[in-house]
Amino acid sequence: MTDQTEILAYYAAPAPMTALPEELRAATPGSVAEVFAAVQGLVMHRFWAGAYGETMTDARAMESQLRSAADMVAGIERIDASPLTSPRPPSRRLVGTCRNFSVLATALLRLHGVPARSRCGFADYFDGTPVDHWVVEYWDGAAWKLGDAQLDAVQLGALKPGFDPLDVPRSRFLVAGEAWRRCRAGEADPASFGIMDLRGLWFVGGNVVRDAAALNKVEMLPWDVWGLAPAADGAFEPAALAVLDEAARLCAEPDRTFEALRALYGASDQLRVPNRVLNVQTGALEAA
Repeated sequence: MTDQTEILAYYAAPAPMTALPEELRAATPGSVAEVFAAVQGLVMHRFWAGAYGETMTDARAMESQLRSAADMVAGIERIDASPLTSPRPPSRRLVGTCRNFSVLATALLRLHGVPARSRCGFADYFDGTPVDHWVVEYWDGAAWKLGDAQLDAVQLGALKPGFDPLDVPRSRFLVAGEAWRRCRAGEADPASFGIMDLRGLWFVGGNVVRDAAALNKVEMLPWDVWGLAPAADGAFEPAALAVLDEAARLCAEPDRTFEALRALYGASDQLRVPNRVLNVQTGALEAA
């Protein structure tokens, strides 16, 4: 079993998707609360534009297609060259989704040596159902906590979730592996998991694949498809179900299963992110 110190060192180090220029270290905050606040002043969720008095356009929505944290920062600076610690008005923020908030916050924390990992799963605090969502799992010095970098004052006022966004209860956000386990065990209805009209076991399985990749520090777009992640409403063959069962089990406790998860991901073409993936929003094969 891998020593906890090694696991923390792994998640404190950036990877290609979360690597940022070293000179940003001195220009950005390093605590979790400060990082979350900074990200909230830099990114606006595309589905929340109206709450900030903005109208979303197709052109602005395309900003959420940026995969790497470095590309996000470049996009932010193209819109407004102010220091990253200066909150932008909503009209001058990068448009993104929960995944942008999660990955950018994870990148900034890793830049400052804080162990952090993006987690893909389902949150119940948006409309009462388990909605597709990404959060940040960070090490607070003694244990891993879930934090939601997206929940600023506007969203907290609208949602009233009843918890501190720096400490999201695990009962309110299910990592994809736990959602998969509950669905497979008959403890939860797969049709309740997803977003808008995209729901079902196929969606939960796709999030297991994305969470497995994120735990291996390859944080893909929510609509990137490869391997076992079906494009829409796909059925899983028995062999695929077995792989997803194992991936879900390992992802549910990634520290205890760290070596096995890394090995499964590295050996499986069905889980490992290839050089090109299908972006189902653009309909194109794109470089991962």
